[in-house]
Amino acid sequence: MALLKELPALVVLERLPVPVLAIAEDGAILFANAAFADMLGYTAEALKALNFRDIFHTMPPDEPVVSVVRAHADLIVELLHHDKSIVRARMSKSALLRGDDPVVLATFQDLTERLWVEEF
Repeated sequence: MALLKELPALVVLERLPVPVLAIAEDGAILFANAAFADMLGYTAEALKALNFRDIFHTMPPDEPVVSVVRAHADLIVELLHHDKSIVRARMSKSALLRGDDPVVLATFQDLTERLWVEEF
């Protein structure tokens, strides 16, 4: 238990085997772990230089980012891969639970291949 208490949150998030993304109110990508970067064909550092609207393919352009992400929690979203293909993934609810949090922290489950097979 002492080890867990001493681990910084970013270290834990980076080590998770599932894709994790943190987005600020202005759409800035604050954090993406290696699993999220791999899912979209970027490095984690390259993702931090992008904005929410650069990777979320079908999100409403005029609504506040945090509200849009919260409204699409537990739904399948379309993300834009580095090669411009579409990655379909289920996005979790934000791990930050307060309604006034200026950041959302979500995990993703890549469903692209499964959905593609089911459609055909």
